[in-house]
Amino acid sequence: MLQDIQKTLWAAADKLRANVDAAEYKHIALGLIFLKFISDSFAARRAELTRRFADENDEYFLHDCDDEMLAEELEERDYYREVNVFWVPEAARWEALRANAKQADIGKRIDDALAIIEVENPRLKGILDKRYARAPLPDGKLGELVDLISTIGFGEDQSKARDILGQVYEYFLGQFASAEGKKGGQFYTPQSIVKTLVAVLDPHQGKVYDPCCGSGGMFVQSEKFIEAHGGKLGDVSIYGQESNPTTWRLAAMNLAIRGIDFNLGREPGDTFTKNQHPDLRADFILANPPFNISDWWHGSLEGDSRWVYGTPPQGNANYAWLQHMLYHLKPTGRAGIVLANGSMSSSQNSEGDIRRAMLDADVVEVMIALPGQLFFNTQIPACLWFLAKTKTTRQGEVLFIDARKLGKMISRVQCELDDEGISRIANTVLAWRAGPQAQVPLAAGEENLVYQDVAGFCRSVKLAEIAEHGHVLTPGRYVGAEEVEDNDEDFATKMTALSEKLGEQMAKGAELDQLIRQKLGGLGYEF
Repeated sequence: MLQDIQKTLWAAADKLRANVDAAEYKHIALGLIFLKFISDSFAARRAELTRRFADENDEYFLHDCDDEMLAEELEERDYYREVNVFWVPEAARWEALRANAKQADIGKRIDDALAIIEVENPRLKGILDKRYARAPLPDGKLGELVDLISTIGFGEDQSKARDILGQVYEYFLGQFASAEGKKGGQFYTPQSIVKTLVAVLDPHQGKVYDPCCGSGGMFVQSEKFIEAHGGKLGDVSIYGQESNPTTWRLAAMNLAIRGIDFNLGREPGDTFTKNQHPDLRADFILANPPFNISDWWHGSLEGDSRWVYGTPPQGNANYAWLQHMLYHLKPTGRAGIVLANGSMSSSQNSEGDIRRAMLDADVVEVMIALPGQLFFNTQIPACLWFLAKTKTTRQGEVLFIDARKLGKMISRVQCELDDEGISRIANTVLAWRAGPQAQVPLAAGEENLVYQDVAGFCRSVKLAEIAEHGHVLTPGRYVGAEEVEDNDEDFATKMTALSEKLGEQMAKGAELDQLIRQKLGGLGYEF
């Protein structure tokens, strides 16, 4: 049902954008969806309060309440803040905007509504993107978009409303990323990759940090994971940073609509030169930094305290990101990072030396090779690095997983890791971390996990062997080839059987050729 709603909404919204670039239209559409949600949430809370004020058995019951007293109570901000609902002034409420959707000044009315909401809700200060008066949409299209988004019904149950909005929001983010193509991946990491990072890291509680957070997908999946495993919203503290101002606002809205408390820094800014959380030491770091960026260096970074394992090359930021993550981990912290495959083997400039120093310090825990075609924005093959500041088990070893064959095509150009593949990866890491021969209990009715190497998929490798391979961390080099089932037939017997099969197929092919000639000849097409 919800999937049908999402597809219908997207098709209609995409049609309305006319010739507007998806990168621009994204903020227009998502900003309106956000505004509709907070207005609906406010209206639902207001209706709930009206009922409770009149219920003699409710703790909110108001004795001798007349219309004037009711109106006054309904304007009390604390009733809304106590359930994490934003206060929406009358002029900014959705129905007021919808009533004026066909007016020529609807863009200015929306901007004014957003400005008022920011004033009334300090948590949203500087987050809402007021661009509607200058939106590059043809006449009437903005009003049509307001009417379309009016069809999204969030209902009065706040938890369900947040879930509906979250899913619609995430669906739109994914569709915009696909529509934008190469640029889209700068703000959106495909869900299956985020789910894999979260499943392996298991960020159950503590501080979670993403230094290049895009639209905040890592945080959202972390919260979903915690709730799915019996935890509750708020078990983790969210810290992030994003350099693009519009994407920074997008992340803040994405988290705000779910009631997630967050700290994205005072302002958007470059993580290396304007670090918003210099003193942060996180329990978990999840990140998908831009691959192989070459224009990241600034003279002020020379001798930076983050370069514990060596100064990264000025022409590629991959090893700057890795060291930034390690620097911001607690002694017990873990990080999961998406990087281009070249990061596992490159020896250009100082990269090989830094990788060797990281291995010597035993901070590399797991390396995973990913399937191709997972990303909207690049066909560069990618991998996952998992780092541990201090290993409690498996010291002196690295787990290699080759997950390239686990991808499932979901369109002609797009691949994803499904839940089964993600579970296989996560369970393998879980069993490996437990140590040799340790049994890890799973759900009721399932066998306990005990780690073992699987040819072609996973292998635990000592640091000495990795050193023999020049400190290269490509999983395919270590896991070997997948075992082929042997039915004990000798080579000659197998070749005889295969030759007979081939002969049968060639004979059948000749019959079909002759039949085709006859049919065409009957139609007057001899050849």
